[in-house]
Amino acid sequence: MYEDKTLVCKDCGNEFVFTAGEQEFYAEKGFQNEPTRCKDCRVARKEAIKASREMHTAVCANCGGEAKVPFKPKNDRPIYCSECFAQMKESEEA
Repeated sequence: MYEDKTLVCKDCGNEFVFTAGEQEFYAEKGFQNEPTRCKDCRVARKEAIKASREMHTAVCANCGGEAKVPFKPKNDRPIYCSECFAQMKESEEA
């Protein structure tokens, strides 16, 4: 049903292939628009957004260590450092 399509990246202008498998994935997820950037430009854009994100420092509610978060911490919810957060997530999945 789907066939590979060659598209042009809106950032770098290079051609890239939108594979049949990717098209099927997009359809399953309900995405209506085709990708407009090649993989390299998508990765570069995500990295640029990450780098520009302001990080805030807080005290971990579990271990008391430093926690860096991409949002301004409020006193109404506990903040966890990445290690404690990962441990809590693991214990929830078990």
